[in-house]
Amino acid sequence: MAFVAPDEHRAGELLLRCFRPGDGAELNRAARESYQHLRPWWAGVRPDPPVEDSEAFARRSRARWLLGDGEWSVAVLRGDRLVAFAGFALQRRHPLEHGVAETGLWVRADEAGRGLGTQVLAAMVDWADAAWPFQKLAWGCDRRNTASIRVAEKCGFMLEAELRAHQPAWGAIGGRQDTLLYGLLRGDPRPWRS
Repeated sequence: MAFVAPDEHRAGELLLRCFRPGDGAELNRAARESYQHLRPWWAGVRPDPPVEDSEAFARRSRARWLLGDGEWSVAVLRGDRLVAFAGFALQRRHPLEHGVAETGLWVRADEAGRGLGTQVLAAMVDWADAAWPFQKLAWGCDRRNTASIRVAEKCGFMLEAELRAHQPAWGAIGGRQDTLLYGLLRGDPRPWRS
């Protein structure tokens, strides 16, 4: 029987769920307000994305979720406010049965620096452990992104590799990016549960 992704997960005051039709306006607000914050690390961020594009993304995300095509974008809400964007994606060319997924996230600019990234990643791991068939989660980030490094390490992810100058740096940084690759196995400690 094919895996059917669960629609949502509650983590205290946070609701992690698939994007739905109608989420575009809130996603658009979060992205616009966070442009300067995200620009160094995300090539796809734009200062003025049309609301229609954000709504189309929300609708496509819901369709992809239902189809189980290997990429699951997650809206992280506190009440009706999108405070973070996260997701799971199967590693390139590997089927779900291999049990390895990449995870990542970004935090709304006015929520950054207060531990929300760590809280969201811990919730994603808890959700993966409870309801997804993943045996390993992978996390990659630019070596210069110290916030992402701290989030991964606080959540027990272990540094597995460094890819030196392996791709052009995203966003506003320029040059080449060294990428740090982290991993968390299903049996590894979960520091937030201690």
